[in-house]
Amino acid sequence: MSIKSLFLSGLQEEMHMRGYSIRTEKNYLYWIKAFINFHDKRHPETMGTKEVAQFLTFLANRQNVAINTQKIALNALTYLSDSICTMSLGI
Repeated sequence: MSIKSLFLSGLQEEMHMRGYSIRTEKNYLYWIKAFINFHDKRHPETMGTKEVAQFLTFLANRQNVAINTQKIALNALTYLSDSICTMSLGI
């Protein structure tokens, strides 16, 4: 998968190094990108639980995505949050 964003490329590289499956990488990157686009391309470091709740509510109420799809999106955003915390701590 070709990714133009250095941030997303870095996340993909990290997932690959951690042994995530290609399918998981693609799913997580899809939902992370959708989250960023939903919030007008704000950087994830500037967002928190409020923005995550808004996005998941949008998926459930406006997009009518299945509960398991919502769980995958939440897992992707949890991974994103953990990655940002790790980067900010320099780990």
